[in-house]
Amino acid sequence: MILAGDIGGTKTVLCLLNKEADNSTTCIKEVTYASQQYATFDAILTDFLPEDAQISTACFGIAGPVVNQVCKTTNLPWILDGAALKSQLGTPKVKLLNDLEAMAYGMLYLPADELIELNPNAIEQTGTCAVIAAGTGLGEALLFWDGEKHHPIATEGGHTDFAAQNTQQDLLLNYLRQLTPSHVSYERILSGIGFSHLYDFLLSQNFAPACAEVTQLSPDADRNAVISALGVTNTDPLCAEALRLFVEIYGAEAGNLALKSLATGGVYIGGGIGAKIISAMQSGDFMQAFKAKGRFEPLLNTLSVKLSINPRTPLIGAINYF
Repeated sequence: MILAGDIGGTKTVLCLLNKEADNSTTCIKEVTYASQQYATFDAILTDFLPEDAQISTACFGIAGPVVNQVCKTTNLPWILDGAALKSQLGTPKVKLLNDLEAMAYGMLYLPADELIELNPNAIEQTGTCAVIAAGTGLGEALLFWDGEKHHPIATEGGHTDFAAQNTQQDLLLNYLRQLTPSHVSYERILSGIGFSHLYDFLLSQNFAPACAEVTQLSPDADRNAVISALGVTNTDPLCAEALRLFVEIYGAEAGNLALKSLATGGVYIGGGIGAKIISAMQSGDFMQAFKAKGRFEPLLNTLSVKLSINPRTPLIGAINYF
Protein backbone atom coordinates (compact mmCIF):
# COMPACT_ATOMS: atom_id res chain seq x y z
CA MET A 1 0.00 0.00 0.00
CA ILE A 2 1.01 3.60 -0.66
CA LEU A 3 0.60 6.12 2.16
CA ALA A 4 0.57 9.78 1.15
CA GLY A 5 -0.10 12.94 3.11
CA ASP A 6 -0.50 16.69 2.74
CA ILE A 7 0.27 18.20 6.16
CA GLY A 8 -0.68 21.84 6.55
CA GLY A 9 -1.25 24.34 9.32
CA THR A 10 -5.02 24.26 8.75
CA LYS A 11 -5.69 20.71 7.61
CA THR A 12 -3.94 17.38 7.15
CA VAL A 13 -5.05 15.00 4.41
CA LEU A 14 -3.96 11.36 4.48
CA CYS A 15 -4.56 8.90 1.67
CA LEU A 16 -4.02 5.14 1.48
CA LEU A 17 -3.78 3.59 -1.99
CA ASN A 18 -3.17 0.30 -3.74
CA LYS A 19 -0.83 0.18 -6.72
CA GLU A 20 -2.29 -1.87 -9.57
CA ALA A 21 -0.45 -4.06 -12.07
CA ASP A 22 -0.66 -1.34 -14.74
CA ASN A 23 0.98 1.17 -12.32
CA SER A 24 -2.30 3.00 -11.73
CA THR A 25 -3.47 3.59 -8.17
CA THR A 26 -6.76 2.95 -6.39
CA CYS A 27 -7.69 4.95 -3.32
CA ILE A 28 -8.62 2.75 -0.36
CA LYS A 29 -9.14 5.46 2.22
CA GLU A 30 -8.79 9.23 2.44
CA VAL A 31 -9.48 11.43 5.49
CA THR A 32 -9.10 15.16 6.13
CA TYR A 33 -8.20 16.20 9.69
CA ALA A 34 -8.28 19.65 11.34
CA SER A 35 -4.57 19.96 12.17
CA GLN A 36 -4.97 22.31 15.13
CA GLN A 37 -7.12 19.75 16.96
CA TYR A 38 -4.24 17.28 17.33
CA ALA A 39 -1.21 17.63 19.58
CA THR A 40 1.00 15.47 17.33
CA PHE A 41 1.04 14.05 13.81
CA ASP A 42 1.35 10.62 15.42
CA ALA A 43 -2.15 11.00 16.85
CA ILE A 44 -3.56 11.50 13.36
CA LEU A 45 -1.55 8.64 11.91
CA THR A 46 -2.76 6.26 14.64
CA ASP A 47 -6.36 7.21 13.96
CA PHE A 48 -6.00 6.87 10.20
CA LEU A 49 -4.07 3.64 9.63
CA PRO A 50 -5.93 0.30 9.69
CA GLU A 51 -4.29 -2.21 12.03
CA ASP A 52 -3.50 -4.61 9.16
CA ALA A 53 -2.06 -1.94 6.81
CA GLN A 54 1.07 -3.12 4.98
CA ILE A 55 2.83 0.06 3.88
CA SER A 56 5.29 -0.23 0.98
CA THR A 57 6.02 3.48 0.47
CA ALA A 58 5.10 6.64 2.34
CA CYS A 59 5.57 10.27 1.33
CA PHE A 60 4.38 13.39 3.15
CA GLY A 61 4.34 16.99 1.99
CA ILE A 62 4.73 19.17 5.11
CA ALA A 63 4.29 22.89 5.71
CA GLY A 64 7.74 23.54 7.11
CA PRO A 65 11.46 23.18 6.35
CA VAL A 66 12.72 19.60 6.01
CA VAL A 67 16.35 19.23 7.11
CA ASN A 68 17.99 15.78 7.15
CA GLN A 69 14.50 14.25 6.89
CA VAL A 70 13.30 15.96 10.06
CA CYS A 71 10.67 18.71 10.02
CA LYS A 72 9.47 21.10 12.71
CA THR A 73 6.22 22.36 11.21
CA THR A 74 6.01 26.13 10.77
CA ASN A 75 2.47 26.74 12.02
CA LEU A 76 2.02 23.67 14.27
CA PRO A 77 3.91 22.32 17.32
CA TRP A 78 4.72 19.07 15.50
CA ILE A 79 8.01 17.34 14.74
CA LEU A 80 8.13 14.67 12.04
CA ASP A 81 11.16 12.38 11.85
CA GLY A 82 11.68 10.34 8.69
CA ALA A 83 13.83 7.71 10.42
CA ALA A 84 11.24 7.19 13.16
CA LEU A 85 8.47 6.89 10.57
CA LYS A 86 10.43 4.22 8.69
CA SER A 87 10.48 2.12 11.86
CA GLN A 88 6.86 2.88 12.71
CA LEU A 89 5.54 2.10 9.22
CA GLY A 90 7.82 -0.87 8.57
CA THR A 91 9.26 0.36 5.29
CA PRO A 92 12.58 1.96 4.27
CA LYS A 93 10.78 3.98 1.59
CA VAL A 94 9.65 7.02 3.58
CA LYS A 95 10.17 10.55 2.30
CA LEU A 96 9.42 13.89 3.93
CA LEU A 97 9.03 16.77 1.49
CA ASN A 98 8.40 20.44 2.09
CA ASP A 99 4.75 21.04 1.15
CA LEU A 100 5.75 23.26 -1.77
CA GLU A 101 8.22 20.64 -2.94
CA ALA A 102 5.32 18.16 -3.01
CA MET A 103 3.08 20.72 -4.70
CA ALA A 104 5.71 21.43 -7.33
CA TYR A 105 5.97 17.72 -8.12
CA GLY A 106 2.18 17.44 -8.23
CA MET A 107 1.91 20.25 -10.79
CA LEU A 108 3.59 17.96 -13.32
CA TYR A 109 0.68 15.52 -13.05
CA LEU A 110 -2.23 17.96 -13.42
CA PRO A 111 -4.35 17.82 -16.59
CA ALA A 112 -4.62 20.96 -18.71
CA ASP A 113 -8.20 21.66 -17.59
CA GLU A 114 -7.01 22.09 -13.98
CA LEU A 115 -4.57 24.88 -14.89
CA ILE A 116 -5.65 28.41 -15.86
CA GLU A 117 -3.18 30.39 -17.97
CA LEU A 118 -2.96 33.99 -16.69
CA ASN A 119 -0.53 35.31 -19.31
CA PRO A 120 -2.17 35.93 -22.72
CA ASN A 121 1.31 36.35 -24.24
CA ALA A 122 2.67 33.05 -22.91
CA ILE A 123 4.94 30.97 -25.12
CA GLU A 124 5.39 27.38 -23.95
CA GLN A 125 9.07 26.64 -23.31
CA THR A 126 11.09 23.97 -21.57
CA GLY A 127 13.25 24.81 -18.58
CA THR A 128 13.15 25.30 -14.85
CA CYS A 129 9.75 26.20 -13.38
CA ALA A 130 8.87 28.27 -10.32
CA VAL A 131 6.01 27.48 -7.92
CA ILE A 132 4.40 29.99 -5.55
CA ALA A 133 1.43 29.32 -3.29
CA ALA A 134 -0.41 31.63 -0.90
CA GLY A 135 -2.54 29.85 1.70
CA THR A 136 -2.17 29.58 5.47
CA GLY A 137 1.38 30.78 4.75
CA LEU A 138 3.35 31.61 1.62
CA GLY A 139 5.27 28.77 0.00
CA GLU A 140 7.78 28.87 -2.83
CA ALA A 141 9.60 26.08 -4.65
CA LEU A 142 11.39 25.26 -7.90
CA LEU A 143 11.22 22.50 -10.48
CA PHE A 144 14.80 22.28 -11.73
CA TRP A 145 15.08 21.11 -15.36
CA ASP A 146 18.12 18.89 -15.97
CA GLY A 147 17.55 18.66 -19.71
CA GLU A 148 15.37 15.55 -19.45
CA LYS A 149 13.08 15.89 -16.45
CA HIS A 150 12.12 18.17 -13.57
CA HIS A 151 13.33 17.82 -9.98
CA PRO A 152 11.46 19.57 -7.14
CA ILE A 153 13.56 21.84 -4.91
CA ALA A 154 12.26 23.27 -1.65
CA THR A 155 12.84 26.87 -0.53
CA GLU A 156 11.67 29.12 2.29
CA GLY A 157 11.37 32.08 -0.07
CA GLY A 158 8.04 33.17 1.39
CA HIS A 159 9.91 34.48 4.42
CA THR A 160 12.15 36.85 2.45
CA ASP A 161 11.93 40.63 2.91
CA PHE A 162 8.90 42.42 1.47
CA ALA A 163 10.02 45.02 -1.10
CA ALA A 164 7.66 47.95 -1.67
CA GLN A 165 7.17 48.91 -5.34
CA ASN A 166 5.22 52.19 -5.16
CA THR A 167 4.16 54.95 -2.77
CA GLN A 168 1.16 53.01 -1.45
CA GLN A 169 3.35 50.00 -0.74
CA ASP A 170 5.94 52.25 0.96
CA LEU A 171 3.20 53.25 3.41
CA LEU A 172 2.17 49.61 3.79
CA LEU A 173 5.73 48.61 4.65
CA ASN A 174 5.93 51.31 7.31
CA TYR A 175 2.57 50.17 8.72
CA LEU A 176 3.67 46.52 8.88
CA ARG A 177 6.91 47.52 10.62
CA GLN A 178 4.77 48.65 13.54
CA LEU A 179 3.32 45.12 13.74
CA THR A 180 6.57 43.19 13.25
CA PRO A 181 9.51 45.58 13.79
CA SER A 182 12.22 42.96 13.37
CA HIS A 183 11.19 41.62 9.96
CA VAL A 184 8.42 42.21 7.41
CA SER A 185 8.23 39.20 5.09
CA TYR A 186 6.07 38.56 2.04
CA GLU A 187 4.16 35.97 4.08
CA ARG A 188 2.76 38.78 6.29
CA ILE A 189 0.83 39.91 3.20
CA LEU A 190 0.53 36.91 0.89
CA SER A 191 -1.30 34.53 3.21
CA GLY A 192 -4.72 34.27 4.81
CA ILE A 193 -3.94 36.80 7.55
CA GLY A 194 -2.65 39.16 4.88
CA PHE A 195 -6.19 40.23 3.96
CA SER A 196 -6.74 41.56 7.48
CA HIS A 197 -3.37 43.34 7.45
CA LEU A 198 -4.18 45.00 4.12
CA TYR A 199 -7.73 45.93 5.16
CA ASP A 200 -6.55 47.45 8.45
CA PHE A 201 -3.75 49.33 6.67
CA LEU A 202 -6.16 50.85 4.16
CA LEU A 203 -8.56 51.76 6.95
CA SER A 204 -5.72 53.53 8.78
CA GLN A 205 -5.05 55.51 5.58
CA ASN A 206 -8.73 56.54 5.33
CA PHE A 207 -8.97 54.91 1.92
CA ALA A 208 -12.69 54.25 2.53
CA PRO A 209 -15.07 53.86 5.48
CA ALA A 210 -14.99 50.61 7.46
CA CYS A 211 -17.10 47.82 6.01
CA ALA A 212 -20.13 47.19 8.26
CA GLU A 213 -20.13 43.48 7.45
CA VAL A 214 -16.50 43.14 8.58
CA THR A 215 -17.00 45.30 11.68
CA GLN A 216 -19.98 43.24 12.84
CA LEU A 217 -18.30 39.84 12.50
CA SER A 218 -18.40 37.52 15.49
CA PRO A 219 -15.05 36.69 17.15
CA ASP A 220 -15.02 33.16 15.73
CA ALA A 221 -15.72 34.22 12.13
CA ASP A 222 -13.03 34.02 9.43
CA ARG A 223 -12.39 37.73 8.93
CA ASN A 224 -9.87 37.16 6.14
CA ALA A 225 -12.28 35.02 4.12
CA VAL A 226 -15.02 37.64 4.45
CA ILE A 227 -12.72 40.46 3.34
CA SER A 228 -11.51 38.53 0.29
CA ALA A 229 -15.04 37.39 -0.63
CA LEU A 230 -16.41 40.94 -0.46
CA GLY A 231 -13.43 42.05 -2.53
CA VAL A 232 -14.12 39.48 -5.24
CA THR A 233 -17.75 40.60 -5.56
CA ASN A 234 -16.70 44.28 -5.32
CA THR A 235 -19.34 44.70 -2.63
CA ASP A 236 -17.24 47.02 -0.46
CA PRO A 237 -14.56 49.50 -1.67
CA LEU A 238 -12.19 48.84 1.25
CA CYS A 239 -12.32 45.07 0.75
CA ALA A 240 -12.01 45.47 -3.02
CA GLU A 241 -8.85 47.55 -2.64
CA ALA A 242 -7.40 45.08 -0.11
CA LEU A 243 -7.90 42.32 -2.67
CA ARG A 244 -6.43 44.39 -5.51
CA LEU A 245 -3.36 45.20 -3.42
CA PHE A 246 -2.98 41.54 -2.46
CA VAL A 247 -3.05 40.49 -6.12
CA GLU A 248 -0.60 43.24 -7.12
CA ILE A 249 1.95 42.18 -4.49
CA TYR A 250 1.37 38.50 -5.32
CA GLY A 251 2.20 39.18 -8.96
CA ALA A 252 5.32 41.15 -8.05
CA GLU A 253 6.70 38.38 -5.85
CA ALA A 254 5.87 35.73 -8.46
CA GLY A 255 7.92 37.79 -10.91
CA ASN A 256 10.77 38.01 -8.39
CA LEU A 257 10.80 34.22 -8.06
CA ALA A 258 10.72 33.79 -11.84
CA LEU A 259 13.78 36.02 -12.21
CA LYS A 260 15.72 34.42 -9.36
CA SER A 261 15.23 30.95 -10.85
CA LEU A 262 15.20 32.02 -14.53
CA ALA A 263 11.96 30.06 -14.84
CA THR A 264 11.79 29.75 -18.60
CA GLY A 265 9.53 26.72 -18.09
CA GLY A 266 6.96 28.99 -16.50
CA VAL A 267 5.40 29.73 -13.14
CA TYR A 268 2.78 27.65 -11.35
CA ILE A 269 0.49 29.22 -8.76
CA GLY A 270 -0.95 26.92 -6.10
CA GLY A 271 -2.33 27.30 -2.60
CA GLY A 272 -5.84 27.73 -1.33
CA ILE A 273 -6.23 31.46 -1.99
CA GLY A 274 -5.62 31.77 -5.74
CA ALA A 275 -8.40 29.36 -6.69
CA LYS A 276 -10.88 31.37 -4.56
CA ILE A 277 -10.07 34.71 -6.19
CA ILE A 278 -9.79 33.62 -9.83
CA SER A 279 -11.52 36.70 -11.27
CA ALA A 280 -9.11 38.99 -9.41
CA MET A 281 -6.12 36.93 -10.54
CA GLN A 282 -7.34 37.29 -14.15
CA SER A 283 -8.05 41.02 -13.91
CA GLY A 284 -4.62 42.03 -15.22
CA ASP A 285 -3.21 43.45 -11.97
CA PHE A 286 -1.31 40.24 -11.26
CA MET A 287 0.37 40.05 -14.67
CA GLN A 288 1.11 43.78 -14.78
CA ALA A 289 3.01 43.54 -11.47
CA PHE A 290 4.60 40.24 -12.53
CA LYS A 291 6.14 41.79 -15.64
CA ALA A 292 7.13 45.17 -14.15
CA LYS A 293 10.85 44.38 -13.87
CA GLY A 294 12.42 47.08 -16.00
CA ARG A 295 14.79 45.71 -18.63
CA PHE A 296 13.57 42.16 -18.00
CA GLU A 297 9.93 42.85 -18.83
CA PRO A 298 10.31 41.35 -22.34
CA LEU A 299 11.54 38.08 -20.83
CA LEU A 300 8.73 37.88 -18.27
CA ASN A 301 6.15 38.93 -20.86
CA THR A 302 6.36 35.54 -22.58
CA LEU A 303 6.54 33.24 -19.54
CA SER A 304 3.64 30.91 -18.90
CA VAL A 305 1.89 31.66 -15.59
CA LYS A 306 -0.61 28.97 -14.67
CA LEU A 307 -3.01 28.93 -11.74
CA SER A 308 -3.87 25.51 -10.33
CA ILE A 309 -7.51 24.98 -9.36
CA ASN A 310 -6.87 21.52 -7.87
CA PRO A 311 -6.52 21.74 -4.06
CA ARG A 312 -5.08 18.21 -4.01
CA THR A 313 -1.89 19.14 -5.89
CA PRO A 314 0.52 18.55 -2.94
CA LEU A 315 -1.17 15.22 -2.21
CA ILE A 316 -0.86 14.24 -5.89
CA GLY A 317 2.86 15.01 -5.66
CA ALA A 318 3.26 12.86 -2.53
CA ILE A 319 1.33 9.98 -4.14
CA ASN A 320 3.55 10.00 -7.21
CA TYR A 321 6.92 10.62 -5.54
CA PHE A 322 8.05 7.01 -5.45
